[in-house]
Amino acid sequence: MMGDSMQIMVVMIAYMLVVIGIGVAFARRANQSSEDYFLGGRTLGPWVTAMSAEASDMSGWLLMGLPGVAYWCGISDAAWTAIGLAAGTYINWLITSKRLRRYSEKANAITLPEFFSNRFHEQGKVIMTIAALFILIFFTVYAASCLVTCGKLFSTLFGFGYVPMMIVGAVFVLVYTIIGGFLAESASDFMQAVVMIVALLVIVITGTAAAGGLGAVVENARSIPGFLTFFGIATPETVDGVQQAVNGVPQFGEAGSYGFLNIISTLAWGLGYFGMPQVLLRFMAIRHEKELTASRRIATVWVLISLCVAVFIGLVGRTLFPTALTTASDAENVFILLSTSLLPPILAGLVMAGILAATISSSDSYLLIAASAFSKNIYQGLFHRRATDQQVLTVSRLTLLAVTAVAIVIALDENSVIFTIVSFAWAGFGATFGPLMLLSLFWKRINRAGAIAGMVSGGVMVFVWNLLIRPLGGVWDIYELLPAFLISCLCIVVTSLVTAPPSQEIQREFDEVRAGV
Repeated sequence: MMGDSMQIMVVMIAYMLVVIGIGVAFARRANQSSEDYFLGGRTLGPWVTAMSAEASDMSGWLLMGLPGVAYWCGISDAAWTAIGLAAGTYINWLITSKRLRRYSEKANAITLPEFFSNRFHEQGKVIMTIAALFILIFFTVYAASCLVTCGKLFSTLFGFGYVPMMIVGAVFVLVYTIIGGFLAESASDFMQAVVMIVALLVIVITGTAAAGGLGAVVENARSIPGFLTFFGIATPETVDGVQQAVNGVPQFGEAGSYGFLNIISTLAWGLGYFGMPQVLLRFMAIRHEKELTASRRIATVWVLISLCVAVFIGLVGRTLFPTALTTASDAENVFILLSTSLLPPILAGLVMAGILAATISSSDSYLLIAASAFSKNIYQGLFHRRATDQQVLTVSRLTLLAVTAVAIVIALDENSVIFTIVSFAWAGFGATFGPLMLLSLFWKRINRAGAIAGMVSGGVMVFVWNLLIRPLGGVWDIYELLPAFLISCLCIVVTSLVTAPPSQEIQREFDEVRAGV
């Protein structure tokens, strides 16, 4: 490997060293206690809270998955998803953040399972165990999507095999997460949020200029049936999954329909935010509740810019390189293709660091929360209640190794579509924890039995709908998050109403949190 690729690699290695340096800088603070390691001692400021929440949330699919969807089949699927995510982001910060910050402190909780368990004053730790198990399952899947991103990025850039490059990415993320904990993760995520949005803006501006301007990009999109409409979808003509081309022109069939059910299903992505642990933890970790208003504004602006630009990059890529990416999986490399084709190697390396930033900022969050779920909530909560902080930290690091190993196995298929993997894990968290979070914060009558029913029904329904019902097609082809979210809400409400109300002590605590006492 020589020349341009070597320069790109040098820049990316330099970036990785900076990230590791942040981890080392925060290592001593992180290892003082499990609260510092898992929640940063509730000391985050508004900028770090906002930017780290969104960077950890968006992950590599923002720079690869979402542009890939727009490149492959036009704006409808990508744009409605972006609209749902933007709305979900704002509403979650608006109604959930302050109440959760206040309630988690009242409940003396530093992890999400611990919050739900302490919220209902349970002794048997059933809620904590169920929540921790679902977190382990879905975050392992989520971490796998990040490793797929690393594998595709490094193999595309440097010509090495996908699997070795994916494993290299996994080892780097694992070492970094073990070193620094939540504070290092949040500090680096702030930096990485800046890198991500700069990378997006550089590529969209450079790419649009190279394509002949905004008018040329729009005109090309209009020439493809269903590509530039919110109520239709482009249908690439494929043979064995590979799009066909004639005389250098990609072939598309008639535009497909994108009706009401499709739109509602795609907008449902926004519901996922109410159950997303990596975002909810930032609400719990900010130093002052009053600073969440500023965080909400910062996060909303960042998300709006990033999502809009990511979708448009797909259109730019289809204009400049109409036949370069011929499968849905390959389409997710459009950001890489634009960067390496249009920019000098050193600048391309910095932009590629944006993808690496997105991947690291998410995968470290996923691994850390999964580790805390097992070590803090299962190991200490169930089996060894007198475990010391150091024992908990040791177990958490062993858990990091185990989760990473399983994620590597899931990510072995180089034809995996990042967007598909992320959508399943997103649905899992949204349906398992979203309804429970909202009703725990805003409904006084919810009880322990309802909480258990809601988590189990929501989490199980994600699997049932995705594997058994959605493949039936037609009216059943709905993103699994929506039906699972509704089923979870229904189970919580019905179960709570037909069983005994929560104790007076729990209701008094709810009233105190609501009143800000």
